Amino acid sequence: MKRQFLSIIAVLSAGLFYACGPSGESAQETATEPMEEAAPALSISPAPASPEYADAMLDATGPTDGATLTSGDSVEFTYGITNYELGVPTPDADQKPLAASPKGQHVHLILNNNPYHAIYQPEGFKLALDDGHYVALSFLSRSYHESVKNPEAYKVSQFTVGEGESEDVDLSQPMLFYSRPKGTYSGADTESVLFDFYLANTEIGSGGNQVKVSINSDTTFMVDQWQPYVIQGMPMGENTISIELVDSEGNMVDSPMNKVSRTFTLKEGDPAM
Repeated sequence: MKRQFLSIIAVLSAGLFYACGPSGESAQETATEPMEEAAPALSISPAPASPEYADAMLDATGPTDGATLTSGDSVEFTYGITNYELGVPTPDADQKPLAASPKGQHVHLILNNNPYHAIYQPEGFKLALDDGHYVALSFLSRSYHESVKNPEAYKVSQFTVGEGESEDVDLSQPMLFYSRPKGTYSGADTESVLFDFYLANTEIGSGGNQVKVSINSDTTFMVDQWQPYVIQGMPMGENTISIELVDSEGNMVDSPMNKVSRTFTLKEGDPAM
């Protein structure tokens, strides 16, 4: 996998160093006037190591799995958390060149693979939800929004709001959830952007299931290791990342949660808090 990323970086960078002039000479030989500064090449690489929290545990205690909730009532999400502290900075947060929450560590709550809600207390977080059926993924997150990827650090459940018809989802199937990037990045936070996703009931690897990633529809690569990544060199303005869980032949895995796109914004200025 590392070789795949390095090859992408090398190909994207090659154009910066071997551009040719009108008559075929190298840019270095023909440059007699100041040249415009080239845009940085897009690169994707594994994120620096983080505290593992291998014994951290999360239990989603409310709403209970399979519950039917009254239409119009706010839904409260509650958690039991062990060996992990919410609302404090991850110890290496000030050493990472990544956007981080000033409120510290938290839970990412993802409903039906929509953008997550950040939750900083185990109780008291409420949402007004439309009637319908919901698949909820909750997982522990470091200050800089990197997920804790151990088997006890997440919970997938489902519930229904209202009395209309709903079909239970087979939560034992392979599932892929999108986490980061999200929202708006400003200033220095645009230079290194965390790319992170969450898997349930599946592993990825060479020769098996993989995650197909597309950035702005013009850069596509395959991920066969479940780990966080850092993207550099994206343009200012809106950017879109699409992810898809595929099998060894490149076909999309038939899954209740798969194939999602998210648009986010990079802009000049001070980092957003």
